[in-house]
Amino acid sequence: MGTKQTNVDEKPNQLKNLTTGLKNLITNKTGRTWGFLVLVSTFLLMANAVYLFYLLQSDFYEFNIKQSSSTFGMIFLAIGTGLLVFKVSFFIYTLYKYFCYKPIESVSDEELPTCTVIVPAYNEGKQVWDTLISLAESDFPENKLQLLAIDDGSKDDTWEWMLKAKNTLGDRLEIFQQPKNQGKRHALYRGFNHGTGEVFVTVDSDSIVNKDTIRLLVSPFVHNEKCGAVAGNIRVLNNKKALLPKMLDVSFVLSFEFVRSAESTLNSVLCTPGALAAYRSSAVFACLPEWINQTFMGKPSDIGEDRAMTNMILKQGKHVLFQRNAYAYTNVPEKYKGLYKMFIRWGRSNVRENIEMSKYVFTNFKKDSKVGTRLLFLSQSSEIIMTYPFLIFMLFFVIAHPLLFISSTLVSTLIISTFSMLFYANRYKVSESFWAYSYSVLYTFALFWITPYAIATASKSGWLTRELAVKK
Repeated sequence: MGTKQTNVDEKPNQLKNLTTGLKNLITNKTGRTWGFLVLVSTFLLMANAVYLFYLLQSDFYEFNIKQSSSTFGMIFLAIGTGLLVFKVSFFIYTLYKYFCYKPIESVSDEELPTCTVIVPAYNEGKQVWDTLISLAESDFPENKLQLLAIDDGSKDDTWEWMLKAKNTLGDRLEIFQQPKNQGKRHALYRGFNHGTGEVFVTVDSDSIVNKDTIRLLVSPFVHNEKCGAVAGNIRVLNNKKALLPKMLDVSFVLSFEFVRSAESTLNSVLCTPGALAAYRSSAVFACLPEWINQTFMGKPSDIGEDRAMTNMILKQGKHVLFQRNAYAYTNVPEKYKGLYKMFIRWGRSNVRENIEMSKYVFTNFKKDSKVGTRLLFLSQSSEIIMTYPFLIFMLFFVIAHPLLFISSTLVSTLIISTFSMLFYANRYKVSESFWAYSYSVLYTFALFWITPYAIATASKSGWLTRELAVKK
């Protein structure tokens, strides 16, 4: 009788699982179809733009002649040409430095330093459990690994999932709960003060790491005594769920594996990502009071804590490196609203930290060569400084010659994004590399306003993307 009852009870569950499976299958098929249509539309748009640009060559030539005949046009053309030459030269230099880069191999268990991993969490739900379990499964000596998780006053069930992780991992995990939401910086600050490791590793609560990630991430500290921080390699975790994550995955690969690889050869990675970064504890404590009390325009800084920490460690004359072989997979926004909010936060942080960097980058802040660090600063700063002049020119171009603007912009986008596509295809799947084109079109026409807005609102605070307490 007991066996029959069990079989009866299993039928509703089997039906539920079947229904869920069918829904997932339909969703996946719909997603693939929609993705195919987006890619086809992108290429049709690009092809039409190339043809239109070919037809409008004479108009484009006349427009340039007309602009160069005026004083304002000549000044803008000279500045634009100068910046173009600088950017092309800098790209070639970056490409050369990329080929010079090699990730550092793992050191032995005996050589590994003691390590404190800090996971701040806010409204993360079940994902924090997955993050903590993946960290606990790391191929790192248990007696050298301290794992801390801090709930920053979440409004959802994040704390309950931390308690479950604690029950599973026992003494291997320490959990703390902030009395109220104070921001990621304060959660990390608590972890830094409680941690005992020679190296601090910070991991976002929506990230998953490989078994060898922590080991590989901290190995550069053993090889290089001047190393103060190391940036991990970030890939997109939810890139199978929606179109935006697919596009962002291609963008992340270029940003990390190309840009940060080149920056690493200059010992000057400008930002160690919150999703995965490591810091020598002595370097952290040397700037911790300044970091936790940092302000901008008289207001406490509650964003850009990763970029700020990196900046302060660079200021100490320390090396900041990148480990391409140390992977973390993180969730990114799947909707446009979440995406632009994330970019606004990054943009504001970029403006703030470039201002801070300008205060020391041309001083004798380290004994090593400072040329590479200064070139990186000039490249980023030039983009910020020229944002509004180019925005004004763009609006003038749109009003005066809309077809010429659209065709020339799309052709430029096609040329630039082709490098991103080829780079991704060489490193990973060719089939996924074509999202580089869709992302470039999206960014050019739907996200171009981010940088101007971020500059204008750089003093504003707020995380923007973690207020919705969604159970995952």
